Amino acid sequence: MADYLYELLAPHLASTNASPTPLSPENDTTTAQYLNRLPTLSLQALQETEPQSLAQSSHSNILSLQALSNRSHKTFISSADSLSALRNSIPQLSRDAQQLRDAIPKLDEEAVLFSSKYSRAAENASLEKRKKVMQLARNVDRLSDILELPTLLSTAVSSAAASSGAAGGSSSTTYSAALDVYAHIKRLQTLYPDSPLVRDVSAQAEDAMKDMTTHLITGLRAQNLRLAAAMRTVGWLRRVAPELENLRSDGGTGTGEGALGALFLICRLANLVATLEALDPLRELADQESHRRTQSTEKKPGSWSDGHQTEKFLKRYIEIFREQSFAIVSLYKNIFTPNQAESEIAATGLRGIDARIRSTAPRSAQQEDPLQHLPPALATFPMHLVQLLTDTLRAYLPNVRDKSSRESLLTQVLYCAASLGRLGGDFGMILTEMNDMGDEDGEEMAYEWEEVTRKHRALAGRLEQLTGGNAASGSSKGTLRAASPVQGLGVA
Repeated sequence: MADYLYELLAPHLASTNASPTPLSPENDTTTAQYLNRLPTLSLQALQETEPQSLAQSSHSNILSLQALSNRSHKTFISSADSLSALRNSIPQLSRDAQQLRDAIPKLDEEAVLFSSKYSRAAENASLEKRKKVMQLARNVDRLSDILELPTLLSTAVSSAAASSGAAGGSSSTTYSAALDVYAHIKRLQTLYPDSPLVRDVSAQAEDAMKDMTTHLITGLRAQNLRLAAAMRTVGWLRRVAPELENLRSDGGTGTGEGALGALFLICRLANLVATLEALDPLRELADQESHRRTQSTEKKPGSWSDGHQTEKFLKRYIEIFREQSFAIVSLYKNIFTPNQAESEIAATGLRGIDARIRSTAPRSAQQEDPLQHLPPALATFPMHLVQLLTDTLRAYLPNVRDKSSRESLLTQVLYCAASLGRLGGDFGMILTEMNDMGDEDGEEMAYEWEEVTRKHRALAGRLEQLTGGNAASGSSKGTLRAASPVQGLGVA
C-alpha cells in the first residue's frame, strides 16, 4: 500500500522545491510508516488537521535543529573537518600498511641475524664486551674506592710527616694507618695480578711508600731521638722497605739488621755532624788562633791569648761528642740486638768459628755473594767516631798552651773514652799515639795524656782501697777502662 501511495505522490513531491524528495519506502522506514498512516486518516483529517500537524512538527524540528546547532556547532565543525581529512587519511593508511607489509620480511631477516649474532651457544666477543660494561657499571663504587687508595695513602703519609715533630703519638697512628692501606693494596695486587687498574694503583702506592721511607729516614736524623721513637721508626722501615733488612752484611750469619743498622748509624752520624757544625763560630775563632800559632815563631805562652777560644771550642766539642756518641751506640745496641753467632764472632774472632759459619751457609750464597765477609756496621763505626775526635784534637789541641787547661780537656776526653768504653768502644789507647805529628806539641800531648791516665789510675786505686767493696771495685775498673791496653774497638 505504501509503495502505491509513494508512486502516486512522487510526481507531486518532485514538482515542488520546498523540500528534497523523500526516499522510497523500501529505503526509508520513516517514509514507509507515514505512508502506512495516511490510509487510516479520514478525508476531513487529511484536509484540515494533517497539514497543521505537519507544519507544527516541521517547526519543532527546525527549533530542535537550531538549538542543537547552537549547542554543538564546534563538534559539527570538527566532525566536518575530520570527514574532509578522512578522504586523504584512508589512502595514506593504505600506503603505510603496504609499506609495513613489505618491511616485515626484512625485519624477520634482521631478527634472525641478531639472534645468530648474540646467541649464547658459543663465545661471543660482543656479548663479552657488553657483559664487562655491565659489570663495570655495577662495580663503579668499588672501583672508585680503589682509585682513591693512592690519594688516601699519600694524605696519610703527608699528615704523619707533618705531625711527627709536634705529636709523636698521632704520627704513629697515621703511619700505622698508611701501612695498613699499603698492605691492602698489596693484597689487591696479589689477588688481581693481571689488572691494569691494580697495577697503576700499586705503582702510585710505591711512590707514596718511597716518600714515607724518605720521611722515616729523615726522622732518624732528628735531634734528641728517643729509644721508643727510634724503635718505632726502624719497625716501620722494616715494613716499608723489607729489602733493607734482607741484605746481609756479615756473611749470612743473620744479625737481624741487614742494611738498616748501617742506615741508622749513618743518619745518627749525620745528626752528630750537624750538631757539631753548630760550633762553627767557635771553630772559626779556633782557626784564627791556629793561624796565629803557625805564623808565630815564638813558643812562649801568652803570645796568642793562650788559646782560650780553642779551649772553649774543644770543651763544647768533646761534651757534644761524648753525649751523642754514647747515645748513638746505646740506641743501636738496644734496637739491633746481635744474636749468639755474632756475639761469638765479635768476642773471639777465631777462624774456626768463621769457617764453621761459612760451612753452614748455603753453597749458592757463598758463591754468589761477594760481600759475605763484611763485618757488622757497629764493628767499624766507633773507629770512625774516634777518627773525628782525634783529627779535631790533633788540629786544635796544640793551640791551648796552658797546661792546666790542656789537662782538663784531656780529662774530659778520658771520661768520653770511658763512657764509650761501657758499650765496647773504648779508644783510650789510640790517644797515646798523638805524638805521630812529628813535632814537640805531639810528644808533649802524648806525655800529658799518659800523665792524666796515670793520675786517674792512682785515684782509682786509692778509691778502691778506701771502699774495699766489690761495687766500688767494679766502678773503679769502669773508670780505668780508658787506660786499659787490652780494650779494643770491637762490639761488646
